[in-house]
Amino acid sequence: MVHGGRAIRRGPGSGEVADSISVPRRVVVAAWRLVCMALQMHDTAMETIGWDDFAKVELRVGRIVEARVFAEARKPAYLLQVDFGDEIGVRKSSAQITKLYSLDELIGKLVVGVVNFPKKQIGPVMSECLVTGFYDVDGNVALCVPDRPVPLGAKLG
Repeated sequence: MVHGGRAIRRGPGSGEVADSISVPRRVVVAAWRLVCMALQMHDTAMETIGWDDFAKVELRVGRIVEARVFAEARKPAYLLQVDFGDEIGVRKSSAQITKLYSLDELIGKLVVGVVNFPKKQIGPVMSECLVTGFYDVDGNVALCVPDRPVPLGAKLG
């Protein structure tokens, strides 16, 4: 328990302070902000889906073959060309990943994308797939990538 800048640990069942240490207020405030941020990013009302629903989502491996700054986007983003292999081909995607990735490091990177969503108009560009990623503690997107080489177009299984 934190109280007035002091962390207090109570003895079992006694209700008395068994041990205490002094914690600077700025540390307590910083920790509280991190907890609040984590709670905002975590959706506590998770809906359960059936296997059939999950099986409908086509999550496939692709290789980024082209990346450029998406200057027309409202938020900083890249416009990616992702090759999902012969069966699916090359698809366009807008990705807000400018904080964690440079254009040069994206070329050749394997990514996981959803390839069966409907196309979506994003500014002047029609996005044809959704490149997946995870939010870090600062709200930046870290790409979801396979940790071993797999064929282009391989389905998540």
